[in-house]
Amino acid sequence: MTGDPAVLLTALMAGAAAACALRGTSTAPAAGPVLVVVAVVVGGAAVLLHPDPGHLVLLLVGAGVLAMAAALVRRRRRRLEARRRQASLLEACGVLSSELTAGQPPATALGRAVRVWPDLAPVLRSHDLGADVPEAWRSLARHPGAHDALVLAAAWQVSHRSGRGLGEALARVARGLRGAAATRRVVESELASARATARLLAALPVLALVVGGGTVPGSSPWGFLLGTPVGLACLGAGLSLGFLGLWWIEAIADDVERRC
Repeated sequence: MTGDPAVLLTALMAGAAAACALRGTSTAPAAGPVLVVVAVVVGGAAVLLHPDPGHLVLLLVGAGVLAMAAALVRRRRRRLEARRRQASLLEACGVLSSELTAGQPPATALGRAVRVWPDLAPVLRSHDLGADVPEAWRSLARHPGAHDALVLAAAWQVSHRSGRGLGEALARVARGLRGAAATRRVVESELASARATARLLAALPVLALVVGGGTVPGSSPWGFLLGTPVGLACLGAGLSLGFLGLWWIEAIADDVERRC
């Protein structure tokens, strides 16, 4: 069974899953589902050509590995996108407060901030149309990583109702956001070591199999894992627990980042 196409397919899918899990950002956003579909189609053809219950188990294990790896990749990509949006919002807030403090009208300041962060275009459009600018800020805050826009919405609304200077209010907001960003960087650096350790621990069993597979004469760990029912069960359970551990670490880290 170890030389059949289904076994080779499983090895390829496991390798692709490991690469996705360790590299994290090299897969396009829509590539995960495509990989799973391709794996299922090719694996289904292999099972039809070589009908065997073990082939079907290998196909299911390989497809599950790819699905879990694709989910981890998408989670990491969303986190990185949120970080980029946070940085862009902070930079745009700095430009906006600087322009207003220098005496520029809000429309001009917003226009220059839009050049830094194009996602601010709806806020500028609301201002030009005389619509509810704070509500535009709140709508922007619904995007991942743009939660700090709620503070800008509150500052804009309070300044408008009280008649106090908008530039001064946004300057205070910018200072507060810079302090929060510095705290987030410290937290992210601390969490990076935990994430790296989790990925290393997930990869260690594969490394042990590669290094120790041929050290003992007559032993065949790959043959056991891919060629026996007990081995297939161990393979599926081990991969599932490994990815569950990675997912758990990512969930804890994401929760900590949201709180800071």
